[in-house]
Amino acid sequence: MLAIRLQRVGRKGYPVYRLAVQESQRHPSSGRVVAYVGSYNPHTKDANVQVELAQKYLDNGAQPTPRVVKLLKDAGVKLPDWVKVGAPKTKTIRNAEKLRKNQPKEEAAEESAE
Repeated sequence: MLAIRLQRVGRKGYPVYRLAVQESQRHPSSGRVVAYVGSYNPHTKDANVQVELAQKYLDNGAQPTPRVVKLLKDAGVKLPDWVKVGAPKTKTIRNAEKLRKNQPKEEAAEESAE
C-alpha cells in the first residue's frame, strides 16, 4: 500500500520536507520512493504541491498522513471521501484559575496599604 508522507531533508537544525509517495511499510528516509509530489518549508510555511500528480496517487488509493492531508487541502487537492480530515486542535488550559487574568485585582490591595 502506498503512503504520502513527509520526508525530512535539509541541514541540521533547519528541516525542509518533501512530500514523498512510497510504500507504507518502509521508513521515510530509507524506503524506495515512488514519486515526489511536492515540498514543504515549515519556517516560511511555503508548500509546493504538484496537484495533478498528488490527485492521481490519491485516486489510486495512496494514504496521506494527517499533516499531508492539511497541506494537500490547502493546496486545493480534492480529497476522496475516505480521507479523514482532522478537526483543528483546541488547546486546553490546565489550572486556569492560576492565570493572572483570573486573579483578583491588585489595585484593591494597594489602596488598603496606603
